[in-house]
Amino acid sequence: MILLPAIDLLDGQCVRLRRGDFDTAHRVAADPLETARSFEQAGAAWIHMVDLDGARTGSAQNQEIILRIARETSLLVEAGGGIRDMDTVAYYLQNGVSRVVLGSAALENPQLVKKAVEQYGSRVAVGIDAKNGMVSARGWLSDSQTDYLSLAEKMDLAGSGWIVFTDISKDGMMEGPNLSQLSQLRKRVSCRLTASGGIRSLEDLKALDATNIEAAILGKALYTGAIDLTEAIRWAGVQREG
Repeated sequence: MILLPAIDLLDGQCVRLRRGDFDTAHRVAADPLETARSFEQAGAAWIHMVDLDGARTGSAQNQEIILRIARETSLLVEAGGGIRDMDTVAYYLQNGVSRVVLGSAALENPQLVKKAVEQYGSRVAVGIDAKNGMVSARGWLSDSQTDYLSLAEKMDLAGSGWIVFTDISKDGMMEGPNLSQLSQLRKRVSCRLTASGGIRSLEDLKALDATNIEAAILGKALYTGAIDLTEAIRWAGVQREG
């Protein structure tokens, strides 16, 4: 299983939200680069970075920090937030980012996903954030009437190699991942899946692995010390695949 420690960026700061609510934003680390280096030293190969300002405004805002981490560490950077056109996709992927995550674009502009996948293959992932099973977009500020499973199936058919699934109600709550929804998702799509939201322990990771989930994003559990990243990676095995 690939483990991706997470850095969420708001005004250039490392923050965490609870249930996607910007009003709950609180700083969890002093410096994004030093935080990334600590993940690197713990044995991580990948890092998941979200430009929260970009997710909210619709255009990338924290790209310099993201690209600096790609340049100055050995980490493979997966970046999302505010990536809603091919120019931004190309900018990230041509300047050191290993994979981009298209979230709102998957819901609002599926042709962009298709075009990006055709050009960049598995370096493009689709992010599906759901609240009560329905997809949310634009930094979780816009709710849709689209079921997460139907969107996932469309993106799978469009050729997406990865889907990053977040149950918003679990995000930042340390209550465990939504195994039921992830299990349903696993049955419906053939692409690889990354679980996000609620992961709080090595036992949660083992449960995800048993559900045939290929990757997991770790956020609050790392910042609170609930999960030791070195120990988790030792259990998870080789990290450079994916």
